[in-house]
Amino acid sequence: MSAIGLGCWQFGSMEWGYGKEYLEKDAIDIVHRALDLGVTLVDTAEIYGFGKSERAVGRALEGRRGEAFIATKIMPVLPIPPVVVQRGHASLRRLGVDVIDLYQIHQPNPLVPVGVQMQGMRRLQDEGVVKHVGVSNFSLAKWKAAEASHGSPVISNQVQYSLAVRGPDRTGLVQYAADNDRVIIAYSPLAQGFLSAKYDATNAPGGVRAANSLFLPENLERGHELITALREVAKAHDATPAQIALAWVIRRKNVVAIPGASSVSQLEKNAAAADIDLTDDEDERLTTASDNFNPVNGVRALPKILRKRLPF
Repeated sequence: MSAIGLGCWQFGSMEWGYGKEYLEKDAIDIVHRALDLGVTLVDTAEIYGFGKSERAVGRALEGRRGEAFIATKIMPVLPIPPVVVQRGHASLRRLGVDVIDLYQIHQPNPLVPVGVQMQGMRRLQDEGVVKHVGVSNFSLAKWKAAEASHGSPVISNQVQYSLAVRGPDRTGLVQYAADNDRVIIAYSPLAQGFLSAKYDATNAPGGVRAANSLFLPENLERGHELITALREVAKAHDATPAQIALAWVIRRKNVVAIPGASSVSQLEKNAAAADIDLTDDEDERLTTASDNFNPVNGVRALPKILRKRLPF
């Protein structure tokens, strides 16, 4: 896996509203440019655009399969072994490849024991459909339970992780990966653009990000110290705040990041973050500013998000 990968949620997903031309042309160009730059990790899921993302990735990889490490995910609705196997084969067909490098359980399922789910994942490996198994949005305890049931490495856990969302640090996931030769795949490493330093209390994004509590005016104000630190460190490196945020994430041991990209230009900027070498002092400053960031979220944020989105 490359330290900076490419997240493909936006390929064909109505939430982002990029449209048909983006799916049929821009998405292909983005994947091609990613491969040109040595970005090997391409992450998608069956639920992204209800298969459209996987198909777009498959089209983009025609003739270049050997350059990519393909990761996709099963949405675990009734994830009993025959269903897991069927869904794995369906993703394989949509991607148009001979094998999936990393197949991940997208979310924990509270009703079907993880051991039952892992039986299906093991069958896919035995059939040669899947090389490696991973999970996503799993707690440390559930990750360990998945691995114990599987009987061999569950190599990765894909979780939301960034300077604005530090849960994987506090719950031990990042340390576990570092200590046990496992990988954290950080999704939303830019906190859906919060860490780009483009927004403030008077200028918040719309669309799918309008439901993200980070973009509440109160949280944009609370993030002032963190955004200031990103801007100042970025200036020292002739980089953007977003690039510095990505550089901080992948500086953690055994952590890779999968930012999305709305254009080839954005993909190029994301990829360039892998070449930024933060100093220990810069890392400490960013980490301290992140530690001091205390956003309103969860139940406390819900009424404010609803007031923001409802037309009355």
